[in-house]
Amino acid sequence: MLRFAGCRGLRPGWRIWTRGRRTERVPGAQPSPPRPRPQPPGSGPGTLSAAGLAFLPAARLFPQDEKEQRDPEDDIVLLIKQAKLSAMRGKLEDADHLLHQALKLAHQSHNNQAITYTYVQMANLAFLRGDLHNAEKLFKAAMSQLLGSGTRQDDNAVIEMSLKLCSIYASTERHGLAVEGYKWCIETLEEKVQSQKAVPEESLSAAEKENTRLLLGMSLDSCARYMMSRKQLELAESLYEKALAISQQVQGETHPQTVVLMNDLATVLDMKGHHERAYDYVRRASNLARDTSHPDECVILYNLARVLMHRGNYSEAKQVYEEALKQAEAKADKPVIERIREGMEELEVKTLQFRVLGETNH
Repeated sequence: MLRFAGCRGLRPGWRIWTRGRRTERVPGAQPSPPRPRPQPPGSGPGTLSAAGLAFLPAARLFPQDEKEQRDPEDDIVLLIKQAKLSAMRGKLEDADHLLHQALKLAHQSHNNQAITYTYVQMANLAFLRGDLHNAEKLFKAAMSQLLGSGTRQDDNAVIEMSLKLCSIYASTERHGLAVEGYKWCIETLEEKVQSQKAVPEESLSAAEKENTRLLLGMSLDSCARYMMSRKQLELAESLYEKALAISQQVQGETHPQTVVLMNDLATVLDMKGHHERAYDYVRRASNLARDTSHPDECVILYNLARVLMHRGNYSEAKQVYEEALKQAEAKADKPVIERIREGMEELEVKTLQFRVLGETNH
């Protein structure tokens, strides 16, 4: 018997909250300045690509039979594993072909749980490839399968897929659907978190409760990024504050996600003109990034330099920009290098204007 579990998948543009996993930005959100993209420990050359992260380990979703001869379920498992491996290697067409084979076998064997899980993997892959139209159809098909099998509407797997649909709506400029979707995800999870507090641990483990809280944090975070992209800064600030509080409580002060959220909150505050509060958060984030060798320290330093520039600390801003540029060049991160250089040019202009104004006043 197959056991279906949650469907945590990601693609470029999707931020995911789990211990030690990568976090990225929500599709359609283009805040300035750029934001960190934490990697799991040991990431880099020779480790999993973003494509590989689209397929998380099945974690015994499909317990194997002890029989010597494989049954159809074993073949489905093998095809999905091969698809994951192809995705890790960046061979997305091969992964898609393998998943279609798995889906065909699942239908032939009338294995509804395998059908649902394969739909989710196909949706994640389409999401990864930027094929949002098909991703939307596949997520809806998977949700329909889940709900049709008796899964509750507030099940975390259903909410995760709903959240990805919100992201698709946001990136395809269906603002009404995106907002309603985010609202439903957040309110449903807030009620669920509250109700789970009274459930004894023998009935619901602490890890399961944490997963629900992390999913709430992820929903708040994703919605905040979308609101920031639409310049709804008051709402974005409130959402980021709640997301940061959850990350600090569940994952700790030094977790890469917590550092990212400090940085994101600082960005919103800086955009609102609250430069002193922004400085407090981004300074804390940059200190933690240095102490923990955060994979995107250069991006956080870039944000620190911008806030320093907006505070009028031009000399210190220049030093931080130079440090950020050195790190970005060492990583050959061209987009970040370009943005840092743009910031340094802006700083140079502001410094010159300040000097001219000072000379005029004298």
